[in-house]
Amino acid sequence: MDKQLTKAEEQIMQVLWDLQETSVKDVIDKLPAPKPAYNTVSTIIRILETKEFVGHKPAGRGYLYFPIIDKETYSNQSLHKLMDGYFEGSFKSMVSFFVKENNMDMKELESILKEVNKNK
Repeated sequence: MDKQLTKAEEQIMQVLWDLQETSVKDVIDKLPAPKPAYNTVSTIIRILETKEFVGHKPAGRGYLYFPIIDKETYSNQSLHKLMDGYFEGSFKSMVSFFVKENNMDMKELESILKEVNKNK
């Protein structure tokens, strides 16, 4: 999977990842105000289906939609794209940038490194 999502697509994917299986109406209910039109959300979900992020199954007179790509897989792919595009593929450079920009202390950095090492 090497497809990027637009901001609107990602916002809808966040709802789908939270709900796991849902209708367009329920997606709209979870989005912040001002609520987008039903047709807008429906169109974005169809685009997500074309990009193979979302699947659907019949439910009554409509459909239920569900994520095909899990959040962790997408996050990992996005992180690698960020690292490759802005930090020459160097995890060290990326972490260094975020430590400086966010004024992290040693305790926060140690916590992050423990989490990274735990997931190896």
